[in-house]
Amino acid sequence: MSKIKKSRVNVGIDMTPLVDVAFLLLTFFMLTTQFKPPEDVKIDLPMSQSPSKLPESDVMTIFVDKNDSLYLGFTSQPMMESFFGADFKLKQASPIKKAELADLLMKARAQSPRIRTVIKTDAQNKFGVVSDILETLQKTQITRFSIVTNFKQTSN
Repeated sequence: MSKIKKSRVNVGIDMTPLVDVAFLLLTFFMLTTQFKPPEDVKIDLPMSQSPSKLPESDVMTIFVDKNDSLYLGFTSQPMMESFFGADFKLKQASPIKKAELADLLMKARAQSPRIRTVIKTDAQNKFGVVSDILETLQKTQITRFSIVTNFKQTSN
């Protein structure tokens, strides 16, 4: 008895559903992504010639706006929630009073010893407000901090 060979059938894969899924995923990510969160505090930074970089995590930022109002913010969302409540969890900073600053700084250092302090102040502010903040930092024994400025390159 002789064997009859069956001819092979080429298998074709339809790529249309894969392309549809890829475009749906692309559209989903484009519509749900926020590239830069809205700023809660508008600050025009002064210029300097220091090119040092700021840390990206474990940062406590003290903002001073044009009206000499103080704001305190953390890069950690759980810390923002524990200090200021659930409404401020996703915010950049929360308004505070000068009298509260020392207590909040000490509480933040107790909760996270590795936290770094950063001061962002408006270019139009007088030095007195920044001097008060520096005195508060000294009283709370925070000796390592950064003051944020815009980098200004000098021509040679």
